[in-house]
Formats: sequence, C-alpha cells, structure tokens
Amino acid sequence: MKENIHPNYKESKVLCACGETFMTKSTKPELHVDICSKCHPFYTGKQKMIDAEGRVEKFKKKYAAKK
Repeated sequence: MKENIHPNYKESKVLCACGETFMTKSTKPELHVDICSKCHPFYTGKQKMIDAEGRVEKFKKKYAAKK
C-alpha cells in the first residue's frame, strides 16, 4: 500500500439545522447539515406515504382481478 496518500481523519463536530450536534470523523473540523437522524421524518416515524396519482390503487385493482 502506498504511503501518505490517505487523508488525515480527525474528530469533527457535526451541526444540524435542528440544533442537534454529534461527533464523527472527517477531513474537515466542522460540518453543517440540513437534516439528521433526530429530525428526519423517516427516523422519527412522521413520514407519510403520498400517492398523488393513485398508483397504489391502480396496482391493487389491476392485480386483484387476476386472483
């Protein structure tokens, strides 16, 4: 393996827009993110499935008749 080609990873502070902070390793000393696991709808359980075009109902109707 070649010497001195890998970046120097240091402890980095991650700051989210919601106010959450946590530590990770990165080449930058500080990272600013818009969304994290504390405020993302998928991880908080607030995610809603939106079916604006009726694709799910269309699929169910199409394959329900073939049973």
